[in-house]
Amino acid sequence: MGENNNFEEQNKLPELKLDAKQTQGFLSFFKTLPHDPRAVRVFDRRGYYTAHADNATFIAKTYYRTTIALRQLGSGSNSLSSVSISKNMFETIARDLLLEKTDHTLELYEGSGSNWKLVKSGTPGNIGSFEDVLFANNEMQDSPVVVALLLNFHEKGCTVGLSYVDLTKRVLGLAEFIDDSHFTNVESALVALSCKECLLPVESGKSNDCRTLHDVLTKCGVMLTQRKKNEFKTRDLVQDLGRLVKGPLEPVRDLVSGFEFAPGALGALMSYAELLADESNYGNYRIRKYNLDSYMRLDSAAIRALNVLESKTDANKNFSLFGLMNRTCTAGMGKRLLHMWLKQPLLDVDAINSRLDLVQAFVEDTVLRQDLRQHLKRISDIERLMHMVEKGRAGLHHIVKLYQVKSNFLFSVLNSLMHVLDIGWQDLFSDEKLASVCILLFLALSFPLCYPVVSKSIIRLPYIKGALEQYDGQFSSLVKEKYLDFLEELTDDNHLNKFIALVETAVDLDQLDNGEYMISPSYEAALGALKAEQESLEHQIHNFHKQTASDLDLPLDKGLKLDKGTQYGHVFRITKKEEPKIRKKLTTQFIVLETRKDGVKFTNTKLKKLGDQYQKIVENYKSHQKELVSRVVQITATFSEVFEKLSGLLSEMDVLLGFADLASSCPTPYTRPDITPSEVGDIILEGSRHPCVEAQDWVNFIPNDCKLVRGESWFQIITGPNMGGKSTFIRQIGVNILMAQVGSFIPCDKATISVRDCIFARVGAGDCQMRGVSTFMQEMLETASILKGATDRSLIIIDELGRGTSTYDGFGLAWAICEHLVQELKAPTLFATHFHELTALAHAKADQEPHTKQIVGVANYHVSAHIDSLNHKLTMLYKVEPGACDQSFGIHVAEFANFPESVVALAREKAAELEDFSPTAIISDDARKEVGSKRKRECNMDDMSKGAARAHQFLKDFSDLPLDKMDLKQALLQISKLKDDLEKDAVNCQWLQQFF
Repeated sequence: MGENNNFEEQNKLPELKLDAKQTQGFLSFFKTLPHDPRAVRVFDRRGYYTAHADNATFIAKTYYRTTIALRQLGSGSNSLSSVSISKNMFETIARDLLLEKTDHTLELYEGSGSNWKLVKSGTPGNIGSFEDVLFANNEMQDSPVVVALLLNFHEKGCTVGLSYVDLTKRVLGLAEFIDDSHFTNVESALVALSCKECLLPVESGKSNDCRTLHDVLTKCGVMLTQRKKNEFKTRDLVQDLGRLVKGPLEPVRDLVSGFEFAPGALGALMSYAELLADESNYGNYRIRKYNLDSYMRLDSAAIRALNVLESKTDANKNFSLFGLMNRTCTAGMGKRLLHMWLKQPLLDVDAINSRLDLVQAFVEDTVLRQDLRQHLKRISDIERLMHMVEKGRAGLHHIVKLYQVKSNFLFSVLNSLMHVLDIGWQDLFSDEKLASVCILLFLALSFPLCYPVVSKSIIRLPYIKGALEQYDGQFSSLVKEKYLDFLEELTDDNHLNKFIALVETAVDLDQLDNGEYMISPSYEAALGALKAEQESLEHQIHNFHKQTASDLDLPLDKGLKLDKGTQYGHVFRITKKEEPKIRKKLTTQFIVLETRKDGVKFTNTKLKKLGDQYQKIVENYKSHQKELVSRVVQITATFSEVFEKLSGLLSEMDVLLGFADLASSCPTPYTRPDITPSEVGDIILEGSRHPCVEAQDWVNFIPNDCKLVRGESWFQIITGPNMGGKSTFIRQIGVNILMAQVGSFIPCDKATISVRDCIFARVGAGDCQMRGVSTFMQEMLETASILKGATDRSLIIIDELGRGTSTYDGFGLAWAICEHLVQELKAPTLFATHFHELTALAHAKADQEPHTKQIVGVANYHVSAHIDSLNHKLTMLYKVEPGACDQSFGIHVAEFANFPESVVALAREKAAELEDFSPTAIISDDARKEVGSKRKRECNMDDMSKGAARAHQFLKDFSDLPLDKMDLKQALLQISKLKDDLEKDAVNCQWLQQFF
């Protein structure tokens, strides 16, 4: 019992209090709800919430982490497990279910007794109805997308019709493409679009294909929602789109007619999201063709391997590329754009260089960068605000936020002072005396004067324009084209200036300091008349108050107070101490309403009449205010296109300024990469570093060069000890290339990058036993995706392939995969491995293997380590150097892990024994010297394979001898013959010769 009370006290569980009638009514209603294992149903009890049955158990275990939170509603066999939920806990649950998890929907009911109604429902892809809960105190980090797929299987593979809707940005998209059996293109699209939910027809395709697609959805964290096949229809689709999409109908018809299967998917999507049911959607959507080849393709494995996005398990924000690069200043807009950019790196060299030019401009001009970032900090989340305006959910405070944003006034004064003195923040903080003078000056200026406490967001645009106009560097023409010309257009009298005029005319700006958002009485004559009448009545009530105080011979306010409440309206109040003085007049001239500790409340006919008139005017005034607010919101919605362009411009500027800030503020500055088209050029990274690893406080990062040169080192096999830095090295190359194609400077001394169309990364596989997939099978599935999806313009990163099976099988698979990558795909590849035998691939010659293609462009590298020969101590050097590693370091790493000395000694002994029996590849004399004298092996894999088959035949022939029917002489003759035959065959098989 004590534990129970302690839990409730710590978690502040609301008390679940229902009388018998309410309980019985609710139980009868709850039984009528259809079974839906995905739905989490929450009931609003006015002040707190409840969940029941399986949902209650789920919430108790998941969020309260104990079943002590459970209560029983009702008794006996009809009782229902229940849990009460506070407002804060409900917000936590909603955010987790809709923004983090992908396996539940959320439903909110309102009502009482047996009369309950579903008022809100949300899924990870459709969070619209819960936006006020999800983002009340949090920024929207990402814009969720719902995708619908329609599949058509045929001999060549599968044609995928894909459609998507971004309900926040109001964008519809269509795509159609051929996909392989692993759905690699679907996976890339899901990642690039930030998809949270996917619609599929019930039992779409073969069961095996469905299972594979479901696995892809699971890997990408996408909720699967199955819909009836008849919802995937195109009837009346163009006409329906005509109501939703901005602009004329003809371009929409032309776009839709260019697809065979995607329109059916779009029909299902529009039905599911009920887009036509909301008139605020009409004329506010855009539709576009989504092209898979527009951006670098990244699958879920690459996103995880390169740590592109944040994870809850990250020790700090710098563990992920997003966390490291997110230096945005705007309220949410920049973060969302960065999130999208990292999943959609560019392929067009000119577009990449355009971003890099702007980053370079901001890197080189510190004052410009710092000024712009300070201005952007005062910009509201224009995208979200306009979304609420368009949906009709906005109030006057949202309109005001578009116009202005609260700011630190003292900072504004200091910033203005610095402009006057022509100094930047860097100058200020580098000169202690100058900083002191500026701070004293701005304090002296600020306190005597009465300044407004708001800084106008839209009015900050001239400051942004002014800062950009001051820039006269080498990219001034680009800055003018990208920013200044657009700002000039957006801020003219037909665009934002018109909106500013609307707000300054319609809103009572003087009341903002009091926290009141009101329409100005001067905005409309009728409202002004109501306001004048209200003020006249207030004046009459005040005069009557003064007259009554004089008649009663009581001091105004101190003796006779005038109160205003919801129960009685305007009333007089005196203290109980003064009541005896005027008791006679009180009983004859006034009506006593109540007597309490704080005094006696009373009124008379005149005060009641004035009060009633005042209350009626106030209600009329509020009603008229509400109508005018609605009108102002509707007018603001007509500026949606202007604000859309403005938010795009400011968020892009915000992200690029963040790139520049990151490049400049790192202890070792980043450098601008040279970008070349994918069909030409090499990938040369000199002094490259891993941006996330070097950002950790405890790391002293060792830079390394990477030179992927066509025909020479396009395929690199990297060997070396575990913990020696192989994985970090190959990942950092992928991360550097991704950052460069996003448009960022990269952590290198010098870099040249040939654009890659996709990055495939297989760097460790975990068990997926819930889906019946072992570590090795997961490894093979990911590798199969690479073999089927990669092109010669991709980048392939593979780490330790083949560990999940026997040594020979693993080595055989690794060799075959390497040969295929080198000879067929010809993609630049970093292949880190513990199979030192693979290094022989760099020396394989066509004349040795007449039936195979020439292997070219393979180079060996290794991560260096030093071993003290006396005490066998291993020191990692973390340098990547040419050549193969000359030995394995497994036993030395075991020593690091403090294995018992007896175990280490036995391991060394057994390793030495096995060394004489392990086959290796036939390599040239020079290559043998490179590999080292320790590995004295003479056999190639084909030789070993033929020899093993011959040895197997020998054993079979021997086992088939009828020894039980033969005498000793006959048996010896037969065995001798078998041995002689084997020995003859061994002349051409070096692997067999070791047995003689």
